[in-house]
Amino acid sequence: MSAALRVLLADDHAAIRLGMRMVIEVDPGFEVVGEAGDGATAVSMARALQPDVVLMDLRMPVMDGVEATAAITAGGLVKVVALTTFDHDSYLFGVLAAGAAGFLLKTAEPAEITTALRRVHEGGTVIAPEVAGRLVAAAVSRAAAGAAGAAGAAVAPYSVELTGRESEVLDCLGEGLSNVRIASRLGISETTVKTHVSHVLAKLGVESRLQAALAARTRAL
Repeated sequence: MSAALRVLLADDHAAIRLGMRMVIEVDPGFEVVGEAGDGATAVSMARALQPDVVLMDLRMPVMDGVEATAAITAGGLVKVVALTTFDHDSYLFGVLAAGAAGFLLKTAEPAEITTALRRVHEGGTVIAPEVAGRLVAAAVSRAAAGAAGAAGAAVAPYSVELTGRESEVLDCLGEGLSNVRIASRLGISETTVKTHVSHVLAKLGVESRLQAALAARTRAL
């Protein structure tokens, strides 16, 4: 049997951490290795425990989830999935730019949470439809107003020319697929996929697969 996927929970509400732990550990393929009540503790625990994925709340004391995500991803420690109620778009764009691999609503169903964690661990991305819609709408609005940054990246596809294969790869990124799954779908090698993904990210002017996924959704509109 493969080793259980190791998860670190970061949320300043103990009741939410308990609920998430119960949801995750019902599945024998997962193990919660630690809990953090603030962003600074999450960063230190990520360094010490080296989990596979961190489930990160965005609004926490001492250090918020955006800053904590940036610290964790910058160090190449682990992948981060943001937990949100999307009360403030600024947090969403902040954690997007910080390098999160996905967004989940705190109200997500148990199967959604475990499926998302597996997908991110495999190298894919995940974003709740409600969050995607809000991000794309806000990004279009910000871009129209001349704002830059992660918001503007989501509308970049309108002015970017991609080859046919790059467009196919971008569509796959929009679905949150990992390189292995993209290779299987398109009938090409994983090495070739990595090359195409690098070209797509460069042409779009984005830094992460999740930003590219949002760009793909905007392009589809």
